[in-house]
Amino acid sequence: MLVPNNQHKKKKTGLIIGTTSLLAIALAGGVVYYTAVVDEPTEETITQSSQQQKQQIEEPVQSITPIEPVVEAPPLEKVDATKYDETKELPTEPTYINGILIANKQYPLPSTYAPDTDPTAQAALDTMVAAAAKENIQLVGFSGYRSYDYQTTLYNNYVARDGQEEADRYSARPGYSEHQTGLAFDIGEVGKEDLWLTAAFGETPAGQWLVQHAPTYGFILRYPKGKEHLTGFMYESWHFRYVGVEHALKIAEQNITLEEYLGVYEGKEVIVPQVAEEAPQENGSTVEQSEVTTTEGTQVGAKSEHNNP
Repeated sequence: MLVPNNQHKKKKTGLIIGTTSLLAIALAGGVVYYTAVVDEPTEETITQSSQQQKQQIEEPVQSITPIEPVVEAPPLEKVDATKYDETKELPTEPTYINGILIANKQYPLPSTYAPDTDPTAQAALDTMVAAAAKENIQLVGFSGYRSYDYQTTLYNNYVARDGQEEADRYSARPGYSEHQTGLAFDIGEVGKEDLWLTAAFGETPAGQWLVQHAPTYGFILRYPKGKEHLTGFMYESWHFRYVGVEHALKIAEQNITLEEYLGVYEGKEVIVPQVAEEAPQENGSTVEQSEVTTTEGTQVGAKSEHNNP
């Protein structure tokens, strides 16, 4: 019996569809199985993973050091030791640094400070003068303690003669003079008064003896050459300050000024002005012949109007 053509086609189509479905199911099952097999962690995989995790835990985390911002140091305070601070009033008490009295253009004295000549300094001067005499050098301290009022008169005379700018280089304003401390002396050689208060005195045997031996008796050359930017005053070969033997020897050994020794300008920038070192010529044209009061209070023929602080 013959099957109609259309029925034959339906059977054929159903067969194809059935076969295709079976293939699809088989392929899907295979993929699922493969995926399950591939994704299933093995014992080796588990071990490696555990070791990696343990290593990550044990290894320290390297910290990153932050970069510190560059902070510029504040500029140092500038100080011109050769200039007075016009805004500063005289203090009510003198200034001591490490037990040493300081008097300069930055550290003035009270107008009422009137100690007279320090007896210890006077005794040291007398001993030094006696020691020099044994070597045929006749020294004399021709100017010692000066009161505030006396310094006022002295300074005003210098200003009237040379002008304030020049006077400020070699003479202290009242309240700023070391002579007011009673610890400073102007020293010269007897019989050579023409060299008193001059740089030339420092070149004489007497002047050189003083520089060499003064520290042994507690004195220092207060205003050495080339140090005006620190002391505030030009070189004075005749001006010696008593600070005591221990301090004097240390200052001389280090070849420094009292300001450096006391660290007065530590942490500050000291301005070095361009100024001439030479003092005004101390001759008949600038300094009158008159009388000078010695440390003992007597009067001796010499140049007055001492060109010194």
